[in-house]
Amino acid sequence: MEFTTRPELKATFGVVSSTHWLASQCGMAVLERGGNAFDAAVAAGFVLQVVEPHLNGLGGEVPIILWDATRGKPEVICGQGPAPSSATIDRIHEMGLGEVPGTGLVAACVPGAFGGWMTLLRDHGTWRLAEVMQFAIGYAESGYPLLPRIVDTIEMVEPLFREHWPSSAAVYLEHGPLRAGQRLRNRDLAATYRRLVHDAESSASGREEQVEAARRSFYSGFVAQAVESHCRNEFMDSSGTAHRGLLNAGDLAAFEARREAPLTVDFNEWTVAKCRPWSQGPVFLQQLRLLRPLDIGATDFLSAAHIHLVIECAKLAFADREAWYGDPDFARVPLDELLSRGYADERSRLVTDMASLELRPGRPGGIEQRLPRRAAQKVSPGHWTGTGSQSLGAVRGDTVHVAVADRHGNLVACTPSGGWLQSSPVVPGLGFCLGTRAQMFNLDPEHPNHLEGGKRPRTTLSPSLALRDGAPRLAFGTPGGDQQDQWTLEFFLAHAVFGHDLQAAIDAPMFHTTHFPSSFAPHEANPGRVHSEPMAPGVLEELRRRGHEIVEAQAWSLGRTCAVGVDPETGILAAAANPRGGQAYAVGR
Repeated sequence: MEFTTRPELKATFGVVSSTHWLASQCGMAVLERGGNAFDAAVAAGFVLQVVEPHLNGLGGEVPIILWDATRGKPEVICGQGPAPSSATIDRIHEMGLGEVPGTGLVAACVPGAFGGWMTLLRDHGTWRLAEVMQFAIGYAESGYPLLPRIVDTIEMVEPLFREHWPSSAAVYLEHGPLRAGQRLRNRDLAATYRRLVHDAESSASGREEQVEAARRSFYSGFVAQAVESHCRNEFMDSSGTAHRGLLNAGDLAAFEARREAPLTVDFNEWTVAKCRPWSQGPVFLQQLRLLRPLDIGATDFLSAAHIHLVIECAKLAFADREAWYGDPDFARVPLDELLSRGYADERSRLVTDMASLELRPGRPGGIEQRLPRRAAQKVSPGHWTGTGSQSLGAVRGDTVHVAVADRHGNLVACTPSGGWLQSSPVVPGLGFCLGTRAQMFNLDPEHPNHLEGGKRPRTTLSPSLALRDGAPRLAFGTPGGDQQDQWTLEFFLAHAVFGHDLQAAIDAPMFHTTHFPSSFAPHEANPGRVHSEPMAPGVLEELRRRGHEIVEAQAWSLGRTCAVGVDPETGILAAAANPRGGQAYAVGR
C-alpha cells in the first residue's frame, strides 16, 4: 500500500479542501447548515482573506471554475480586475520606471476578488451575504491564531512599515513583536465587512438584491472612494522610489466580474476545463496535448523518463505562454492553433532525450512569435524585496485555494490571491491593501500582454475542473505562481494516468522547472533548472546526465494542492489536502 500522510477523505454529504484549516471548517459549517458548495466556497474565501493575509486579501483577485448541477456545464467567473484606465506604457516611463514595480501602488489593478465572490454567491449560492460573511467578520473582529509564516513575513517588512507604510504598521505592528500562535485582530477589516453587510441589508430585502447592493457599495461607494484617496499619496515601492497609484473610483465603478465559458481539452477519457488566456490556465491544456503523443503513461511513475518528459513539455508550453498569452479582449491569441492536436504533435517532436536550454515558442498557424522585450528592472537593495522571484523566504507573495463538492453534484475550485500585506500599504480605515498584479504586464507595445488601460494582466492564477466520460469528477488547484500549472498537472497525471487516489497524488514527491521567465518582477529565468523534492535512488542523477540543472529541495516543500472529487455513479465524494506547509486541510461528512 502506498504511503500517504493522511487518508483520502470519503463522504456523502459534502467535502471542503482549502489551504487553511479554519477556512475548510467554516466552509463545512455552511454545508452542515444547508448551504451549497458555492455558499461554502464564498464563506471560506472570506475567511482566507483574514487568516492568510500574507497570501491574499480583499484587495486581490479570484478566478473561479465551477460545475453547477442545475446548469450541467463547466463555467468560469473571472474575478481578475483590469489595469487602471490611465495606465499606459508612456505613463510608466514618465515615472522613471523601466518596468512595473513588484510592490507599491503603481502595480495595483482593480480589486476583482469581491466582485468574483459576489457573482458566485448571487448566481449560484443560496445564502445571504450576512450569513456567508459572519465567519470572516468573527475572525477579523475577535482575532485568529497567527501562522508562523505571517510572523516571519511581518518581521521581514517591519522596517518598511515603520519608515514608509504607516497604515500597515498601524494594523500589524500595533501591539509590538508578534509570535506564532498569537491572537491578532484586524478591526478595520471587520468594520469594512460589516459596512458592506449593512449597506446590503439597508438597501434591499431580496437575497440577490442584497448581494448586488454590497457590490455597489464596494465598487461605487465607500471602498472606491477610499481607494482613490489612497492612490493620490506617494508610497515607497520596490524601485526604491515613492510613487502614486493610478487607480481611481471610476476604474472600480466600471468593473464587473465576467462570466465565461472555459477552455477544454480531452485527454484519454478525461476532459479538463481551464480559464482563458488572461490566465496561464491554457498551459495545462497545452501540456496535456504535448504529452499525449509521447505516451507519458508508458513511463514508470516519477522515474527520470517521466520527470524528463513532463519538464520538457512544460518548457514548450510556457514558452508559448510567454509569446502568445494575454487578455483576449485586447490581443489576438491563436487558441485554436495552440490547443490543436496537429500543433502539439509538431511541437512534441522537439522533445529529445536531453534537456533543452532554449526558450522555444512555436509559430501556431505560421504566425511569427514575439517574446517580450524587457528593460533591466531596478530593485531597491535591502532586506525587503517584494513578491515572486525577486523575494526571499517568507516575504514572497503567494496564493490560497479552496475547493468544495456537495451532495447535489456541485463542484467549485477558487484560487484567490493578491492584496498581500507585504506588497502594498494598507488602505487607511479599510484594513486591507491593494494588489500588485500589474507587474505581470510588460512594456513591449508589440506584445499581447503589454500594459493597457482596462486590460486584464496575464495572471498565474489557475483553478482546474476535470470531467471523466462527460461527468464532473474533480475540482482542484494550488498556490505557487508559475508553478501552479506544473504542480497541478503532475497531481492530475498521478491520479488520472497512474491511478493514485487524491491524497496519494498530492503526497507524491513534487518537482517543477524555472526554465522560463517568472511572471513576477523582475522576471528572472533559470534555463534548464529543475527544482525537485527527494526522489528514488538514481533518478536525479539520471536527470543531471540528461542535462538538467537539479536544485534539490527539502522533502515536503513543493506544492500546496487542494482537491475534491465525486464519483457520479455512487455519489461518493472525496477530498484531499497538501501536508506541505502544515496548514491545508480537507474536511467532509
